[in-house]
Amino acid sequence: MRFQYFLILLPLVFYPAFAQSELIPNIPQVLPTDQGTLNVGFTTIPAELFAGDTAKLQIDFLNTKTNEIQQHIDYRVTVTSEGQTVFGPIPLTHTGEGSVKIPIEVNTAGDYFALIEIEGILFQPIPLETVSFKFTVAEAQTSNGPQNGGCLIATAAFGSELAPQVQFLREIRDNTVLSTASGTSFMTAFNSFYYSFSPAVADLERQNPMFKETVKIAITPLLSSLSVLQYVDIDTESEMLGYGIGVILLNFGMYFVVPALLITKISHVIKK
Repeated sequence: MRFQYFLILLPLVFYPAFAQSELIPNIPQVLPTDQGTLNVGFTTIPAELFAGDTAKLQIDFLNTKTNEIQQHIDYRVTVTSEGQTVFGPIPLTHTGEGSVKIPIEVNTAGDYFALIEIEGILFQPIPLETVSFKFTVAEAQTSNGPQNGGCLIATAAFGSELAPQVQFLREIRDNTVLSTASGTSFMTAFNSFYYSFSPAVADLERQNPMFKETVKIAITPLLSSLSVLQYVDIDTESEMLGYGIGVILLNFGMYFVVPALLITKISHVIKK
């Protein structure tokens, strides 16, 4: 299972930190209000939604001249689908930060429309301005789909799907990696590869206790490094890149740099 999560984060090392914004799958949509006073950025968290999900709508109010967050906005939000209101309208609400995350349940698949109404800027009432965004919710995935597949290698190593280590890996996958578009896309592609060999590796673990213990020892440092992700919020691609690269570098050091240094040191001692 170490290899699954190492490979999940590995593309982040090669994904340039200076990548152009158009290459980032879930960059927020940005549209002006109908009167052009503000720009509004909009995205969903996670970027890919399925029926039955509890999501967050991230809304950023932007100054049209500076494109920076505009603080102190009075706004309303209403979400509809197939002509029916599924959320709101919320009462007129003030945000001092100028950026909000609103939780919402999406129970059915289909197209959704978020209507944002703005009635005040910097504590001053303004004539109503609106902007609308469309987002799509897909059919719910079955529990047997590859994205929700079991952690076969870790399960065999620790003896049960209920083992704390296996549940931890599953939570990292579901709540962190799959919370971004790049993580979701990668998991879809990766699972077709992972499940082509993991059943055989898991069978070998069950048949060979020594190999099982070797895998368990190999997983332990990775579990320690991934535990960092439990204490941070990863809601955007840039945050995933930052923390992902950090975890990758940490694991690269543990699994490659340190052993290489030890081997070099031992070889020098032997030569002497």
